[in-house]
Amino acid sequence: MPTTAYPDPTREKLLDAALIHVVFDGWGPETFKAAVADSGVSEALAKVAAPRGSVDLAAAFHKRGDREMVKSLEAADLSGMRFRDRIAHAVWLRLQAVDREAVRRGMSLFSLPIYAPEGTRLVWETADAIWNALGDHSDDVNWYTKRATLAGVFASTVLFWLGDDSEGFVDTKDFLDRRIDDVMQIEKAKATVRENKALSTLFALPSAALSLVKAPAGARRADVPGTETTEGETAQ
Repeated sequence: MPTTAYPDPTREKLLDAALIHVVFDGWGPETFKAAVADSGVSEALAKVAAPRGSVDLAAAFHKRGDREMVKSLEAADLSGMRFRDRIAHAVWLRLQAVDREAVRRGMSLFSLPIYAPEGTRLVWETADAIWNALGDHSDDVNWYTKRATLAGVFASTVLFWLGDDSEGFVDTKDFLDRRIDDVMQIEKAKATVRENKALSTLFALPSAALSLVKAPAGARRADVPGTETTEGETAQ
């Protein structure tokens, strides 16, 4: 079951006010200062909602994109699509949910060593949101490999998209399709191993070890109150 995050309303108000400034000043102190002034939120309350200033707003912007993508997926008719096309469509919806220049500024912020781990976590959360929205029920090592693989596809596609000047971003669509095809080749190789008696015997021991790996407790569960998804947000 997909999780539904309830964002902090004050932070979202600050984010709305910040976005007009991000394209000029990036996700820096000046943007946060302008957001406080434009939103009418008191400085004290703003510091509670976003203790790290624009860094928290940049993270909130990314998470907003995830939520919008999930909404679009839930409203879409995916019944006629192959599963690989559903994944590609989800990534494409995620790109359409955000402003490209704000993403570019966010990439600059989260490429800094101090924020790089958080940037990686945000990309992982996007991959997780896509798999959950598409009905993934894995609870073993595949929970991790699916998200790690898709996170790589998503990150590389975003980088390509930021430099794409083609009309309608058709080059990005082609790039995304190629990356998805690459992933499907890996899945076909894994299936070949499973179906080949000699190979399956060879990999029996490592497969047995990997079978002990389980998805995190509370993943995709709506009945675990307080499962943290972000600072100030909980999964319901």
